Amino acid sequence: MAGPINWLSQVVSITKFGLLGIPARIGSVAAAVFGIAGVVTVLVGVLSIGAGFRRALEMSGSPRNVVVLRSGAETEMVSGLAREDVNLISETPGLSRGPDGPLSSAELFVIINLPARSTGMDANVPMRGVEKAAFQIRDQFKIESGRALEWGRNEVMVGSGAARQFAGLEVGGKIPVGRFEWPVVGIFSAGGGTAESEIWTDARVLQSAYNRGDSYQSVQAQLESPSEFQSFKDALTTNPRLNVKVVRQSDYYAEQSTSVTKLITTLGFIVALLMAFGAVFGALNTMYTSVSVRKREIATLRALGFGSSAVIVSVMLESLALALFGGLLGGCLAYGAFNGFQTATMNWQSFSQVTFAFRVTPELLIQGIVWAALIGLIGGLFPALRAARVSISAALRDL
Repeated sequence: MAGPINWLSQVVSITKFGLLGIPARIGSVAAAVFGIAGVVTVLVGVLSIGAGFRRALEMSGSPRNVVVLRSGAETEMVSGLAREDVNLISETPGLSRGPDGPLSSAELFVIINLPARSTGMDANVPMRGVEKAAFQIRDQFKIESGRALEWGRNEVMVGSGAARQFAGLEVGGKIPVGRFEWPVVGIFSAGGGTAESEIWTDARVLQSAYNRGDSYQSVQAQLESPSEFQSFKDALTTNPRLNVKVVRQSDYYAEQSTSVTKLITTLGFIVALLMAFGAVFGALNTMYTSVSVRKREIATLRALGFGSSAVIVSVMLESLALALFGGLLGGCLAYGAFNGFQTATMNWQSFSQVTFAFRVTPELLIQGIVWAALIGLIGGLFPALRAARVSISAALRDL
């Protein structure tokens, strides 16, 4: 064991000398650390957008809830159901029941234009016509201020996310719907789900405002238990009087998140990769400077019997330590700057805005630190090899 222990002590000694010499080259070290921190901050920040958007849609789904659409329709925007369809769906066994009957809400989905608070520019805001059961189907529905809808009246309730992002959605405000202005009577939350991006009103009133007759676009329903899904689906899809598709609510919203999260993730990695090239050059410069400054010291250690492999490992460990510090710094900056930041983006499936909060998760922080470590190892490799090839005689002649 004497050999390995001696080699390890050599690595520790050389690494210690290198770290203690950082103050003498603080400029290049700081440039490398902040460069790596910048890469991690941008990477984690951009990916937190996708994580927040995905969570907003995931929180919209419940294992007991289902969405019924016209067969072949991928979203509510292109779906259509008649009153007869809606009645047949609500009478299907397997649905939970409330005081007023089955927990089944026939719903209408339209887009209205409202100015964003931050820019004043118009944006597509989703407006949903619902029935009474909608409040019970969304398990985490809660009125934050104001009151609930009065059925049959031209009035709206607003999701808390939409109220933050768009002008005129405070309680007491009014929004243009068709030819009239409808008052905002309440603001609600829904556990961070997409319902918080929406404006709700009575489905029958919305039908009249948009001349939709007695048609709907979807039925949101709650099952007695998740295990009822297959039998409920089979009962509807095999009914010759219906032409519908049935999906779990969680699957429906997960599919909607796919395109946006893929786009955000791809862009995030591209930007981070470009920045990482710059950070690698910064790390290279720092470690080459370290090797140049310590050339005589390394030659002396080699003359005393320190091995070249110990020199290589110690230089790479120093580079890794600086990179990890930069990664931790970047992770802290990303968490402080982005986590919980409220914004809105386009849901390309419904062509409407979805409000959500950036989400810096532990997984993203670990991913950022891994990137920092890779930058440090790549940036330290060539300087480490150069350090191992320092000519002992030439360096000692300069003493």
